[in-house]
Amino acid sequence: MQYNTQKEKLLLPEYGRNIQNMVDHCVAIADPEERRRCAYAVIDIMGNLFPHLRDVNNFKHILWDHLAIMSDFQLDIEYPYEVIKKEDLYSAPGHLDYSRPTMRFRHYGKILERMVKIASDMEEGEPREQLIRMLLGQMKRSYTQWNKEADDEKIFHDLRDLSKGKIDLNSSHYTIPDIKMNGNNRDKLKNIKYQRRK
Repeated sequence: MQYNTQKEKLLLPEYGRNIQNMVDHCVAIADPEERRRCAYAVIDIMGNLFPHLRDVNNFKHILWDHLAIMSDFQLDIEYPYEVIKKEDLYSAPGHLDYSRPTMRFRHYGKILERMVKIASDMEEGEPREQLIRMLLGQMKRSYTQWNKEADDEKIFHDLRDLSKGKIDLNSSHYTIPDIKMNGNNRDKLKNIKYQRRK
């Protein structure tokens, strides 16, 4: 008995060995017209295997690309589409530059820094005050995720620094509500270690 693992490796295993055998047979046909008809028949069968993808843009084009790949680019027919080239298939992708945003305080995040800039440019009034209160609460939450205790004066100092002095508050003007980190994994881990020592 011959196992599939002992057979030649499939280039696109999602189509299965029977489709691969059809493609190999198609490549071996000598008559160009017969080979072309065989290729179109194989494409129809490949399309029937994935009927849910028929609504995808360029579905037929993708099938012809797959046929070229499965034939190891040996199928000599006039393709109805421009198929992928072998060198494009195996070429390494180009270098992708990742954005590295500069942040004054990484524990607050870039979005919060943008929100502070928006708040500092707003006109005086209730909407600005409400936004500042929300920012102070979020800054305290973010700060307590990385530190055991949050000092309100430190939060006010950071807000003043991020707003370039446009928002100057202290504990005599505002009181930031206490943040309780109930689901903190670090505290859970400490409790587990403490229980094991007993």
